Amino acid sequence: MWDVDSLDWKGISASEITKRVTGKVGCGSIVLFHNAGEHTPEALPEVLRFLRQQGYEVVPISQILLSGDYTIDHTGRQCAKARD
Repeated sequence: MWDVDSLDWKGISASEITKRVTGKVGCGSIVLFHNAGEHTPEALPEVLRFLRQQGYEVVPISQILLSGDYTIDHTGRQCAKARD
């Protein structure tokens, strides 16, 4: 599950997408982009440049999804299930 929605599907400008993503991303974030977002291709280079400059590593979702006994919390982050 993602915890940062780029809102690119709303047709917002590339600079608005960039500002939204870079202002909300944090350690372990999953950023949601849509392949049909009108200004997504224009925003991605700046978003990626920012993330890499901040020390983030960009990886495919399949690499970070956890297997085992996990759940998704209210923020969209994957967490270990509470033990009874």
